[in-house]
Amino acid sequence: MGISNIIFLLLFIGAFVLFALRIKTIVRNIRLGTDKNLNDNFAERLKVMSLVAIGQSKMVVRPVAGIMHIFIYIGFVIMNIELLEIVIDGVAGTHRVFAFLGGFYDFVIGSFEFLGLGVLVACIVFLVRRNILKLKRFWSAEMTSWPRSDANLILTIEILLMTAFFTMNATDQVLQSRGVEHYIQAGAYPFSQYYSALFTGLNSETLIMIERSVWWFHICGILFFLNYVPYSKHFHILLAFPNVFYSNLNAKGKFTNMESVTNEVKLMFDPSATPPTADAAPVKFGAKDVTDLTWVQLMNAYSCTECGRCTSNCPANITGKKLSPRKIMMDTRDRLEEYGKNLDKNTPDTKSLLHDYITPEELWACTSCNACVEACPVNIDPLSIIVDLRRNLVMEESNAPAALAGMFTNVENNGAPWQFAQADRLNWANEA
Repeated sequence: MGISNIIFLLLFIGAFVLFALRIKTIVRNIRLGTDKNLNDNFAERLKVMSLVAIGQSKMVVRPVAGIMHIFIYIGFVIMNIELLEIVIDGVAGTHRVFAFLGGFYDFVIGSFEFLGLGVLVACIVFLVRRNILKLKRFWSAEMTSWPRSDANLILTIEILLMTAFFTMNATDQVLQSRGVEHYIQAGAYPFSQYYSALFTGLNSETLIMIERSVWWFHICGILFFLNYVPYSKHFHILLAFPNVFYSNLNAKGKFTNMESVTNEVKLMFDPSATPPTADAAPVKFGAKDVTDLTWVQLMNAYSCTECGRCTSNCPANITGKKLSPRKIMMDTRDRLEEYGKNLDKNTPDTKSLLHDYITPEELWACTSCNACVEACPVNIDPLSIIVDLRRNLVMEESNAPAALAGMFTNVENNGAPWQFAQADRLNWANEA
C-alpha cells in the first residue's frame, strides 16, 4: 500500500467518522421530542413511502421541477454505485477494478454517463429558476442569504462533481487508446468520447496528471458533500424515507385529542377516575418549545427541503398574512439546533420556539385547511406544530384573539359558541 492509498484510506475513514458524529447529534435532537407510537399499519406506511418518497408521486404535480428532480434523484442513487469502485481503487491502488465484468461494465459506465448528463442539465435548470427567473417561492421573506446560498452551493457542487466525472472519463479514454500502462481498456463513454477531443493534443504525462487530479477532486467532493448534507436542507435525501413512512395516515381534517385535557374531563365527569398524585409533574397543554413537540414533528423539521410548495399553496400567505408554513418548519429546526448546542455546552437556555421564533400573529393566521400538508413532497405536517403552539397560547397563556375569547366564554356559559342561553335555543321554532 503506497502513501496515496494510505492518505485516501485516512480521508475516507475520517469523513465517515465526522458524518456519523453529526448523525448522532441529529438523532439525539430528534429524541428530545415527546414519545409517539407509530408502529401501526406497517403495510400502509410502506405503501405510502414507496409512492411518495421512492416514487416521487407528489413531486410531479409541478411537472418541470418534478421531472428535473427525478433526474437528480435517480442519478444520485444509481451513480453512487460508482463510489464502491472508487473506494476499492483508492485503497488497493487498482484502476477500474470491476472492468473484468466486460460488456456489463461497459453498459453500467455508459448508463452512468446518461444519468450524469441528466443531473448536469437538471442542476443548471434549477440554478436558472432560482437566480435568473427568481421564482417567488425562492425569494420569500424567510429565504434569507443562507437558505438561498445553501441551495446554490449544493447545485454548484453537483455540477462540479458531474464535470469532474466526465473529465475523468474523457482523459481515461484517451489514455486507454494510447495503451498507457495502468489504464486498461474498459467502459463505454457515449458523451465523454466527444469531450475527450479537448485532451487529445496533450502528452500522456499531462493527461495522467489531469485524470488523477479530477479523480481526487471527485472523491473529495463526494466526501465533502457527505458531511455538508446533514447541515443543510438537503438532509431530506436521507430523512425523506423515514419521514414519509411515519407520516400521518389519518384523514387530513382529523385532530388529535390532548391526553391532558381528556384526563381533566374524566376527573370532572367520572367519579371513579383516579386523580394525579401530589408529586406528579405539572400537566402541560400544547407546546411552547421544541421539547414539547413529538419526535415525529422534530424529524419533520429536519426533513424540510425548503422548497416552498407549502407556503405557495397557503391561502393565508397568498392573501398577505404573515404566516409561512415553510418558516414554521425552518424556525423549528433552527430552535432545535440552538437547544441542542446549549445542551452540549451546558449553558442556560432562556428562549422558546413560541414567541422567540414563531409569533402568535403567524399562528392565528392559519385557517387549518391542510393545504400545506397536502402540498409537501415528503409529507411534512406544519399544521400539527401550529395547532400545538396555539393550544399552548390558549390553555397556558389565555392568549387568544378577542373573537375567539368571546366564543370560549359562550361555550363555557351556554354550551355553544352563540350568545344564547341553552333554554332559548329552540325559540326560533316557536316563531314559525
